[in-house]
Amino acid sequence: HMNHPKQLSPLTLAFLGDAVFELLVRERFVTDGNAPVAKLHKKTVAVVCASAQSRAIFLLEGLLSEEETDIYKRGRNANGHHVPKNADPVEYRRATGLEALFGYLYLKGEQARIRFLFDHIWEHLE
Repeated sequence: HMNHPKQLSPLTLAFLGDAVFELLVRERFVTDGNAPVAKLHKKTVAVVCASAQSRAIFLLEGLLSEEETDIYKRGRNANGHHVPKNADPVEYRRATGLEALFGYLYLKGEQARIRFLFDHIWEHLE
């Protein structure tokens, strides 16, 4: 694990955090019960998409530390976002902020914190 994940660009943190978040989603679907892989993929995409991740950040309000909020905002406000054609730019930026947070916590080795935040999202995301 890196000593100073804060030195990485927020978009680099988000690049990693995207994989961390998706792995947690996939793990949850797999452990929730057996299903065909195509169905698992479809369900995963629905949760990992920008609009779901954008909603997820609101579920964490009041739970994030000052440092975590700062990392989220750095990801959300980062320059150089390439917003996909069909994505809402505001949602996409929020999703990037969430991913940056997960990437940051992962590099800090804060697995328990990642699980806590993810579990909270999972329980409340409709």
